[in-house]
Amino acid sequence: MDSSSGFWSVFFISILCLLFFFLLHRRDRGNRHLPTIWPFLGMLPALVVNVHRLHDFFTEVLGATGCTFVFHGPWFSSMKFFVTCDPANVNHVFNANFRNFPKGPGFSEIFDILGDGIFNADDESWLSQRRKAQLLMAQPRFRAFVLRCSREKVENGLLPLLRRVSEEGSTVDLQDVFLRLTFDITCNLVFGVDPVSLSPEFPTIPFAKAMDEAMAAILHRHTLPSTWWKLMRRFMLGRERSLANAWLVIDEFISESIAKSKGQFFSEGSDDLLSAYIQDSAVTGNSSDKFLRDTTVNLMLAGRDTTGSALSWFFYLLCENQSIEAKVLDEIRKTKEPTGQGNELVYLHAALCEALRLYPPVPFESKGVAKGEMMPSGKRVEPGMQVLFSTYSMARMERIWGKDCLQFRPERWINEKGAVRHEPAYKFMAFNCGPRTCLGKEVAFTQLKTVAAAVLKEFRVVVVEGHVVAPAASIILHMRNGLKVKVTRRDENI
Repeated sequence: MDSSSGFWSVFFISILCLLFFFLLHRRDRGNRHLPTIWPFLGMLPALVVNVHRLHDFFTEVLGATGCTFVFHGPWFSSMKFFVTCDPANVNHVFNANFRNFPKGPGFSEIFDILGDGIFNADDESWLSQRRKAQLLMAQPRFRAFVLRCSREKVENGLLPLLRRVSEEGSTVDLQDVFLRLTFDITCNLVFGVDPVSLSPEFPTIPFAKAMDEAMAAILHRHTLPSTWWKLMRRFMLGRERSLANAWLVIDEFISESIAKSKGQFFSEGSDDLLSAYIQDSAVTGNSSDKFLRDTTVNLMLAGRDTTGSALSWFFYLLCENQSIEAKVLDEIRKTKEPTGQGNELVYLHAALCEALRLYPPVPFESKGVAKGEMMPSGKRVEPGMQVLFSTYSMARMERIWGKDCLQFRPERWINEKGAVRHEPAYKFMAFNCGPRTCLGKEVAFTQLKTVAAAVLKEFRVVVVEGHVVAPAASIILHMRNGLKVKVTRRDENI
């Protein structure tokens, strides 16, 4: 037998052995809902096939596996995820054993555009940045600035735009409107600059477009083994090329903002966060331009898309549940000058919480593992694994939220005394959980209530017939096709 025929014999025998192993493993897995583990490729094919419906895919698998499963990527890759939506696991990782689950180097590699900012930071760096941000954002002057910016943008930008759309009888993408609104507000809060992206012309703002492209590239990295996207980055291919170009635009905008803010600081004080950090650095002397750059890009990510996403899903749910919309509107009309603050808008607050439960702006969280240990759900995690928490899936689990988990029911957030009911953050993760709980929670609710009250009081919003609303596969939970609506003025006598 010559060498070539010997090679092909060994090759075919190897293929048959792999096929036998695959079929045997598939037969004995015990749960047909688990993605198939293919030879060499692991579960990656299932992920690629379902990437357009990523959040629902994970929900289906988690629902069939008791809220936890292990995702195996291609052989010899580091792509191994412990995927869960079990509140016991969440509480363990984010609270009970917080130090064993850092963001880790894998996270900061994927989110490298955020630099050394608070989202990527661990240990002392994270703690120091959090203390500083908490101190600055808790200042009464900044809280007043948040309310003032939100009111002014709603009154001078959002409402005039919707009045024009109503008068013309045209359709509008409400998701685009809200993202532009929150982009302008967040830019003002962070940089002290209003880019006026919310205007009748719907202009393209390079900085906003760059942020969108960066987030799309980061999601793409989550669906590939790290060696693959790093190779694409090295040769500037596909999404990695888009990310590199977006990075330049983002850095240019922030660099100009820092220079402008430093130039104005000694002549006219400002209330925005960048000015506050610069003022603090004048006292401490420890804030470089890189620190300011990383801090502000993290603040923009935290404040811009998340609030815009929350508003979009909230109004969509009201459109689908008119009886709830009527209750929210009745409360708003009975409240004198609703401001988005205080406890007067209990039902509106409950409806917003319910929308955030069903459609959390950040649909999944990620953690690394420092030391191997057994999780409360009974599966073990090891260093090198990534722990993924699907907050989107958590809302859709009967064992967590009951048989009505898929229903939009604000009443679940109101207690017997008529006040807002508290739910533990490891069950309701819209604002993260534990030591890393979102510092901007009150800022977000101020904006959400201000916008919701103003729009609902004056307009009726109806989704265009036949328009399909579905979650996009994205880092922030956007709508894949936007939210096409018609807007009409309400009769003041109704």
